[in-house]
Amino acid sequence: MTGRALLMWDDAVTAYDFGPSHPMDPVRLSLTMGLVRAYGLDKAVDVVAAPAAGDSTLRLVHREDYVAAVRAASADPDRADQAYGLGTVDDPAFAGMHEASALIAGQSVGAAEAVWRGDAAHAVNFAGGLHHAMPGGASGFCVYNDAALAIARLLELGAERVAYVDVDVHHGDGVQAAFWDDPRVLTISLHEHPRLLFPGTGWPEETGGAEGTAVNVALPAGTGDEGWLRAFHSVVPELLAEFRPQVLVSQHGADTHFEDPLAHLAVSLDAQRAVQEACHALAHEHVAGGKWVALGGGGYAVVDVVPRSWTHLVGVAAHAPVPPESVIPASWRDEVFARTRQVGPGRMTDGRGVSWRGWESGYDPADRLDQAILATRRAVYPLRGLLA
Repeated sequence: MTGRALLMWDDAVTAYDFGPSHPMDPVRLSLTMGLVRAYGLDKAVDVVAAPAAGDSTLRLVHREDYVAAVRAASADPDRADQAYGLGTVDDPAFAGMHEASALIAGQSVGAAEAVWRGDAAHAVNFAGGLHHAMPGGASGFCVYNDAALAIARLLELGAERVAYVDVDVHHGDGVQAAFWDDPRVLTISLHEHPRLLFPGTGWPEETGGAEGTAVNVALPAGTGDEGWLRAFHSVVPELLAEFRPQVLVSQHGADTHFEDPLAHLAVSLDAQRAVQEACHALAHEHVAGGKWVALGGGGYAVVDVVPRSWTHLVGVAAHAPVPPESVIPASWRDEVFARTRQVGPGRMTDGRGVSWRGWESGYDPADRLDQAILATRRAVYPLRGLLA
């Protein structure tokens, strides 16, 4: 197994473009890759472009009629079938939709294949993490569910236990749905409470058809760094230790950030980096060979937050972490201004210290965050033979 991580990248993934008024601006991907290069991280990883996912791969998760509907909308966006979630406000149809979506899916599947083969311990596809797409429909800016496809491919290759950890501000509903009845997959999602945010799922009582294989932590609006990290460390490490996955797949949506315009958590870039480091450490602690596939996801502060967060992710996976206090290269800030007419951030930090209280220190029954953590532990832990 090589010591170098893989970074899955093809410039053509930026063709995943819902249009100029849509929050998911593909500039977030090109700016992230630009910042990766500005820090020289493209020399610390092997940059690889995988082929687009073919129909047989897409059908590991998606229905054949849905793939046909995406192809049809891709060829003629004006005739998109809204019964499949296509041509809607969230998921407008665009020319080349199938090709761009399949290419992103191919990068995540290629990452999973490479990690499983032992070509690398870690692989990153920050263009991926499109976790809302369902077997038979587009949803929440997501056409093909690359995260679920990567997991399904791992199972096809012989994996018996795959853990999926999703820290996007939105519930990872599409991945949970794809493996609801499959005891080989443990899905864990930390997200803003479903009463307040799309997609309205991810309640702690959702524990999977194979009981105890779906885990949901529904966080109160306004949760900041300390609470977010407390929730992560109060649930994820213990479950991974019990499940003993052969591969860890994680989704690192950057929309938990306090600047994100589409949600209501108050997490800093520094806490996001801390969770990336925690996933990396947990992969080495609980997964043979440290097999880790890290994906992007949501994130709509496309200049200030997303490129910095996912550049940190690449650095962590490459064992070449970017110091938070480092000054961002002027060449990248020039690129930002040229492309967006915005002034880019100056450092790789929000200037926040990172700390949290562990669950073993006790909990406050009157605290909303602790209530959320306890609800999850009480719903899932007994099903897995653990003490809540």
